[in-house]
Amino acid sequence: SGSKFLFKNYQLKHFKDFHTFAIDSRGHGQSRSVDDRYSIEQYSCDVIRFCEALRIEKAYIVGYSDGGNISLFLALKAPKVFQKIVAISPNYLASGSTDGTLELTKRVCKILMSLKRIGINTTKQLMRLDLILNDIGLCENDLRRIRTNMRILYAEKDMVKEDHILDIHHHIPDSTIREIMKCSHITIPYQAETIADIREYFAAC
Repeated sequence: SGSKFLFKNYQLKHFKDFHTFAIDSRGHGQSRSVDDRYSIEQYSCDVIRFCEALRIEKAYIVGYSDGGNISLFLALKAPKVFQKIVAISPNYLASGSTDGTLELTKRVCKILMSLKRIGINTTKQLMRLDLILNDIGLCENDLRRIRTNMRILYAEKDMVKEDHILDIHHHIPDSTIREIMKCSHITIPYQAETIADIREYFAAC
């Protein structure tokens, strides 16, 4: 999730032989929102509505970080539309994030709350960080119900615990998984190994 500008040039450079869409998540980039709370499920419904509006009946998904979490909902809600999904560093439980990630997020939230108390509007930023600190709303049984073809990628130095990512893989039937070495949660989308893996996965029958 996030602003489309994170991936617009990325898609044009590495996936120019595909018809691609980069979407602003609700409340990010150029999108507008009057919500008082964001949720990963809500984001997934927005993607589904986007496809309905453009009459997209079949699509492949690359979801990174929060986008990886969104892709879990897309796989469950609309498997006929989203027939192949790459989920990069997903986590469905807040506890799946590393302790360092959670601690840093809580510290940033405290700073933003302090700024809010003196009149600086930090509501949107707090709403976004709240997504890291809460479970996304899926359980193990939901993951077991997923039938979409799913590829899971994660970084050697990820912000999501390896055990948690492996747990997701084990629960989703027939999913495949790969660890991308010598990179972090921030850099994994841009690794040549990541891009090659995604292209190979999409090209396979």
